[in-house]
Amino acid sequence: RHCAARHATSSFSEMGDQQNEAVMHQVQAELANAYAQEFFTTVREKCFEKCVPKPGTSLSSGEQTCIAKCTDRYVDATRAISNVVLQAYSQGQGGGMQ
Repeated sequence: RHCAARHATSSFSEMGDQQNEAVMHQVQAELANAYAQEFFTTVREKCFEKCVPKPGTSLSSGEQTCIAKCTDRYVDATRAISNVVLQAYSQGQGGGMQ
């Protein structure tokens, strides 16, 4: 009897772990989506403000080039920052980061 109860408790615990993991994956996906939306909104606003001083019905080739380069710089900077943060975290230095 005790063995059966332990097995049932173990199965229940594993099911709870699976549900927790599924919830964590869902939360991570939602956070990633929110981060991506915020990132692209910021880039769009900053680059548009910088590169299109007088909005018209279309972008000039210079404005298009400026926006492309500006966006690339934001992407590169974000990637570099992410790499540094991930490296620090993986080396155990991320415990105190907020």
